[in-house]
Amino acid sequence: MAVSFARDILPLFRAIDIAHMKGPGVLLDSYAYMSDPANAQPVLDSLTGAPPHMPPGGPYWSQSQIELFEKWMSDGYQP
Repeated sequence: MAVSFARDILPLFRAIDIAHMKGPGVLLDSYAYMSDPANAQPVLDSLTGAPPHMPPGGPYWSQSQIELFEKWMSDGYQP
């Protein structure tokens, strides 16, 4: 089964993460925004950086959560 934004990815973002990132214009809760590779890749980079930059102050995503996000991207950004 392909990874779905609504079912699998959106629930990974907490309300505080969504609110915090809206300020700089990153719309974590918007499929239209997140399904653009030019927007999804920087989010992934923030999640996987050394150290991670997102979510601010943690808790940072687990490896399995990151792999799920990467699979969503490689599966073609399914809604």
